[in-house]
Amino acid sequence: MLDVPLWLWIAFAATVVVSLAVDLFAHRTAHVIGFKEAGAWSGLWVGLALIFGGTVFLVLGPTAGTEYTTAWLLEKSLSVDNLFVFAVIFAYFKVPRAYQHRVLFFGVIGALVFRGIFLSLGVAVVSRFTAVLFVFAAILFYSTYKLLKEDDDAFDPGSSLAVRALRKIVPVRDEYAGAHFFVKEAGKRVATPLLAVVAAIEAADLVFAVDSVPAVLAVSDDAFIVYTSNAFAILGLRALYFLLSGLLDRFHYLNTGLAIILSFIGVKLILQASHKMISTDIPEIPSPVSLAVIVVVLTASVLLSIRRPRHDAT
Repeated sequence: MLDVPLWLWIAFAATVVVSLAVDLFAHRTAHVIGFKEAGAWSGLWVGLALIFGGTVFLVLGPTAGTEYTTAWLLEKSLSVDNLFVFAVIFAYFKVPRAYQHRVLFFGVIGALVFRGIFLSLGVAVVSRFTAVLFVFAAILFYSTYKLLKEDDDAFDPGSSLAVRALRKIVPVRDEYAGAHFFVKEAGKRVATPLLAVVAAIEAADLVFAVDSVPAVLAVSDDAFIVYTSNAFAILGLRALYFLLSGLLDRFHYLNTGLAIILSFIGVKLILQASHKMISTDIPEIPSPVSLAVIVVVLTASVLLSIRRPRHDAT
């Protein structure tokens, strides 16, 4: 485990809190996020992530810096799948575009909390039971199969466990009430569909954590590296959604690219576990190689999507 100075943890926490506060203040009035605004915010989040990565590189060394960058880029690439699901959820609940940022803001806060819990548990388990890496590899190979099969038609946001649980706890009205999550009707407090959308977003992130947590643990088993890289990738997720909104269907080779990345990470996990449990002669895949593979595959997926557009795209 890395010997991370306390001030670096504090700097990370302060950056996240201040960034969320600034974001919330800047979007205190509900409005439609345009391409230019989304691009500016995306640049800001990417810049913050890279600046923090540079700090990690200088303070903790080149190995830690490379692992952070690899984990951040890996989580960023896997989050593209989240964007497709966000679009499905917003369409299902007919969420007005002006309120979508508010939903994703609270979705990000929940994701930061739950990812922290899952990653902490994952680091603890991996440090004690190396064999669990084989299980993680199997999960990633299964995720690869699902991506290649593209079997997403069965996804129903309204029937997710989180939404059904919410409806049992509090009545949910059919109409929106601006950006409010709750309103009073006949003296009783009822939820608006906006709260159900947040529940669906959180449920979707829990599902995606099944892929991303094992994947990032293949890059590093250090709690600081895996959580900070995940956090910065998640922070930029809202802006990335609005930036790519309407363009997602054009990147039709991304699913194939993500499948290649997940299978590669699965192989990396198997080699990593075999190196520790079977023989040190079995080679491991270094983080710089992982970073290079992710960059090349993502770039190729995007370029192929642009050069070979799908004929049924409208």
